[in-house]
Amino acid sequence: MEGLTKYKCEVCGQFHDDWPALTWDSPSQYNELSQEEKRTIASLDLDFCVINHPDQTDRFIRVTLTQKVNDHCDALDYGVWVSLSESSFQDYSSKYGDPQAEVATYFGWLCNYIPGYDRTLSIPMTVTTRLGKLRPDARPHSDHDAPFVSDYYNGIDRKEAERRVHELLDVVGKRNQDDSR
Repeated sequence: MEGLTKYKCEVCGQFHDDWPALTWDSPSQYNELSQEEKRTIASLDLDFCVINHPDQTDRFIRVTLTQKVNDHCDALDYGVWVSLSESSFQDYSSKYGDPQAEVATYFGWLCNYIPGYDRTLSIPMTVTTRLGKLRPDARPHSDHDAPFVSDYYNGIDRKEAERRVHELLDVVGKRNQDDSR
């Protein structure tokens, strides 16, 4: 791919030259917890996160979001987290991985800060499950006034998409260097 160097996938260990998904390992609310709080009031795995505060419980699921790139044949994929209400979380988690489960739609809130935007935390989202073991797809509510929402519906250009990918690869590369020390 022109303008993008190969990268090593953290999941499969293989080298790729297509755009990687821009992913977050956890919701921002989890990242803001102290190490003690993460150990005592929170649970996190690849697809679910629950934080049991004294006065409330926050529930999150991991979803995909696909950004249209106007002048390129590929889209830019995000792996982000959304919060769900207790009833939506219970319904989703009870059907998670069930090949017979019907497609369901939930209301949620985006729970990650997307670089390049001032306000992405708490953007209202429609979350739609997909058949099989695919993560649900999310899309922001079109009437929400935020630059990220506008870009989602109007698309971004290839140069901007590649800037975002390079920024992610720089962060991952620095994290891997720190981990090897």
